[in-house]
Amino acid sequence: MAKRRANGEGNIRKRSDGRWEGRYTAGYDPVTGKRIIKNVLGKTQGEVKQKLAKVLEETKDLDVIRAEEYTVATWLKTWYDLYAKPNVRLATANRYQLMIETYTVPRIGKIKLTKLTSRDLQKMYKDLMENGRVHVGKDQSPGLSSTTVRSVHLMLHCAFERAVKERLIPRNPTDDCIAPKVQKFERKTLRPEDMKAYLDAANARELLPMFYLALVSGLRKGELVALLWDDLDIENKTIFVSKQYVRNPNGELTLSRPKTETSVRRVSIPQEAVDLLIQEHNKHPDNQYMFPSPATGEMYHPDSVAKLHEKILKDADLEHIPLHGLRHTFATVALQNGVDVKTVSSMLGHYDAGFTLRTYTHATRQVQNQAAETMGNFMAQVM
Repeated sequence: MAKRRANGEGNIRKRSDGRWEGRYTAGYDPVTGKRIIKNVLGKTQGEVKQKLAKVLEETKDLDVIRAEEYTVATWLKTWYDLYAKPNVRLATANRYQLMIETYTVPRIGKIKLTKLTSRDLQKMYKDLMENGRVHVGKDQSPGLSSTTVRSVHLMLHCAFERAVKERLIPRNPTDDCIAPKVQKFERKTLRPEDMKAYLDAANARELLPMFYLALVSGLRKGELVALLWDDLDIENKTIFVSKQYVRNPNGELTLSRPKTETSVRRVSIPQEAVDLLIQEHNKHPDNQYMFPSPATGEMYHPDSVAKLHEKILKDADLEHIPLHGLRHTFATVALQNGVDVKTVSSMLGHYDAGFTLRTYTHATRQVQNQAAETMGNFMAQVM
């Protein structure tokens, strides 16, 4: 019986065209049992010897048969269906789907998984930064933000790390990429001197309870509109945040768990907020929602709440800030008034206090300056 070549064995020969060729056994066909032969080429025997040694080292532990089955597109679909979608919240799964189908597959989807290089990814990141936006609005750049492109990079890192673990590729091609740095923008907040005008305008539209709660709790808009009357604990003055409404890639609203496990939380609110919520509920005592839409009696669409916010700003003659700016306002005001970072972090539902600290450095800087001044005054008395 003929001796079967060990997986990865190779030999070198000179071809009739003058080039040198190194052949090696990449594996065996599971149906026929025949060897799968691959090769490397070079101008000299030494060059081919180096290439052959490198490819043998890279492929010695790979499942070559399975690896050859995948393109980048088919692997990303497999990874999404088997590993990502079942293990992340709905909003994250929807975002992964968008990044795969809209940003990644049209650019590199046809490349064989085993042939994908860091340069292919780097070129894709560059194109996304310059031309990645699908719908370019007025005064918008055609490119995606650095934050979005970095999110694509992180998702691909996870997907290709799984491919490494399944012995489909020798190493993760994202490891050698330079992901774009996230550009930091000033977070717009409602100035303390403008809060009364804002709340007066909300009150004039009979929307004070909703927007007062947003300001004193820092809830996300999807969490705010999903609140039920039963989520209010009147005695303990808390709101239980356990769900949010998010939009899937088809534009449909879906009820899901909040952003992270730490986003499921009880948020303490002042007595004034409790009183306003009771007044609001008395207007529609048989409705389960905390803030039902007057038009439908059902939950507000989150975008509708954002439009109401814009109208309030206009009524109050205030400069535009996004609805999410009320969340930033809550965090900034709380930190600047001495609430510790860990407490603010837990109220916002952040996954750790370090993230809160990094996000609101501008607010904690003011507190540090006040602390420095306090210490300076104390030392002046001592000396």
